[in-house]
Amino acid sequence: QVQLVESGGGLVQAGGALRLSCAASGRTFSSYRMGWFRQAPGKEREFVAAVSRSSGNTLYADSVKGRFTISRDNAKNTEYLQMNSLKPEDTAVYYCAAGYGSPYSIGTSARFYDYWGQGTQVTVSS
Repeated sequence: QVQLVESGGGLVQAGGALRLSCAASGRTFSSYRMGWFRQAPGKEREFVAAVSRSSGNTLYADSVKGRFTISRDNAKNTEYLQMNSLKPEDTAVYYCAAGYGSPYSIGTSARFYDYWGQGTQVTVSS
């Protein structure tokens, strides 16, 4: 089992940047594929980015491709989401997620993830 705690959210102007972190408890962080999802008010939770256990594979939603970068440091039990060129439509609560999988597998659906953080608010003003 793993517990996830996100940090790094906040208020930023359009065009700005934020870096989200997701700290995982436990000693088996490298056993999990990781992902980021977000949920805006009145909308369903949506996939943002994912990274495989070994960092060999990454995948992004079209809406963030070229602006966001997902990464992980297995030695620090931490996942990151670097968000650049932020837009007002990026405003949402961002959740990190962990799921069991093979070393190079990644998942874009919430059903592929077993553990979730509590979320961190990102607000982008125009």
